[in-house]
Amino acid sequence: MFTGIIESIGQISSITPLGDEQAGVRLRILAPTLDFSDVQLGDSIAIQGACMTVVEFKTGEFTVDVSRESLSKTVGLDQTGEVNLEKAMRLSDRVGGHLVSGHVDGLGTVSRFEPIGESWHLQIKSPAELACYFAYKGSVTVNGVSLTVNKVDDHADGSCDFHINLIPHTVQMTTLKHLKAGTPVNLEVDQIARYAQRMLSYAQSRA
Repeated sequence: MFTGIIESIGQISSITPLGDEQAGVRLRILAPTLDFSDVQLGDSIAIQGACMTVVEFKTGEFTVDVSRESLSKTVGLDQTGEVNLEKAMRLSDRVGGHLVSGHVDGLGTVSRFEPIGESWHLQIKSPAELACYFAYKGSVTVNGVSLTVNKVDDHADGSCDFHINLIPHTVQMTTLKHLKAGTPVNLEVDQIARYAQRMLSYAQSRA
């Protein structure tokens, strides 16, 4: 489990295929500002919001293996560049964001990302299968960052656009600073919304 509060920005420095085109890849990630004092082999670290297992590490860098399935369900793990990093939470940790599983539910697309006063307005289009999970003042994880939804616009095709206000600190301390219209992003919906939707749909199916 994670909180959606980014601890460090790392850099995917190399991508090594683990076999043929059906196999996954091994990522080497440079993370000079991440605290490795409590990291062990087998620990979980969220990379762009996707939970991955550490298979090798030393001070300032670590390695993970990413399956082809994970690559097909996410963005940002198949190319070199900056990534958001968060180590798995401990039960004693303060939850500054919200409870995040590190399992990407789907991909959204940035519709708009622009400064408004001292803040930034981020608008993301969600696919229809996830649209029911977004609500005013609800939580969402975008590329591993815990954020609050300020507005939802529903569309006739079942999709929606949701709007987020970003403070300068969040933009500065995460890879969200690189977003622009048309950029795909990893989305994880709020767990409470997930269970509420399941209970409602199940009740309706039994009525």
